[in-house]
Amino acid sequence: MTNSLELANVSVHARGKALVEAVDLSLAEGEFVALVGPNGAGKTTLLRAALGLARTTGTVRLGGQEVGSLSPRERAGKIAWLPQQALISEPITVFQFVRAARYRFSETHADAERETLAALAKANALGFLSSPVIELSGGEQQRVAVAALIAQDAPLLLLDEPANHLDPAQQIELYSLFGNLWRKGKGVLCITHDINMLRHVGREADRIRVVGMARGHVQFECAFDAADLPALIGKLFEVEMQAVEADGRRLLIPAERGSA
Repeated sequence: MTNSLELANVSVHARGKALVEAVDLSLAEGEFVALVGPNGAGKTTLLRAALGLARTTGTVRLGGQEVGSLSPRERAGKIAWLPQQALISEPITVFQFVRAARYRFSETHADAERETLAALAKANALGFLSSPVIELSGGEQQRVAVAALIAQDAPLLLLDEPANHLDPAQQIELYSLFGNLWRKGKGVLCITHDINMLRHVGREADRIRVVGMARGHVQFECAFDAADLPALIGKLFEVEMQAVEADGRRLLIPAERGSA
């Protein structure tokens, strides 16, 4: 496929320790993959490997090309990344920050401004337009980072716990937004600890591929609506999980521990 991410037998080692070991994973336009697992499983490291930001063995290809052979502008045209927290230290305004995400395009200032404002509106961050990014709260900065992700307009999106710092209403709004981007053809790879948030992408949530990671290895891969997902998630996090119905949709919750 023209726009696809392919990781084959990818490993990442640091300080003599395997952070990711022999992982195969793929993402194409129009696919939604949820990457779940406990802290330290190697999920963020895997995303960094996909971006060419970690020294790896194995093969990482974007659009059929080795990720290391791509220039930053070429890579930005294929894949966009939303880290857990945008580290912004310069006193630039929200508009300037989001506008910078358009750097890969050869376009007029008017076109860049129009797309920047549209991205801020979609992320519900237009009200911060002239504010210095460093003066915003963590949740506000996250919404601005989402606006930059949208403004980059890459076909593949990597999301690392995107609902960090957001209140419940904003979390639902954000996953709904990612669902809309998915339905419009984006490929989405999303790290999340809250498997239940995935239902907010929309009615198509059952088509999500869920990949479980622990100790640097892929432990399972299945559909979001798979009957054995509660057992697989429970084993992954080492806690018994049970499925309950709410508004016609399955929710996974930890089972109550029996009294001693």
